[in-house]
Amino acid sequence: MQANVKWVEGDTFIGRSESGHAVVFDTGADGTAPSPMEMVLMSAGCCSSVDVVSILKKAKQQIENVEVKLTSERAKSAPRVFTKMNLHFVVTGTDVSEKHLARAVQLSAEKYCSVALMLDKSVKITHSHEVVAGGVK
Repeated sequence: MQANVKWVEGDTFIGRSESGHAVVFDTGADGTAPSPMEMVLMSAGCCSSVDVVSILKKAKQQIENVEVKLTSERAKSAPRVFTKMNLHFVVTGTDVSEKHLARAVQLSAEKYCSVALMLDKSVKITHSHEVVAGGVK
């Protein structure tokens, strides 16, 4: 896998992936785009969400919405690495099994999410979840 990042101006950069996708980054000072650390946090959430959705679909769960609420703590001084991260999954659907959701989150955390598993070497990562009853369509 390859990518490049190019400085645009001020505190703004554009990353381009080998697959041709572009992402805007900001150092956080301008607030025009996510910072690199925000991208890392969101990447962990997205990676794990992909797993959870896939596992729940395979288990024939009637999911309507999956959201992961991410919280983190960072070191007080440079380098301001993540020290803690929590991924809280909120799954909405009809008759979604809490047991299936717990297993999906566990499998993502322990086996499938490469981003979180990589970060887990130096960050205390926790997971939590809840099921919300879905609406009638």
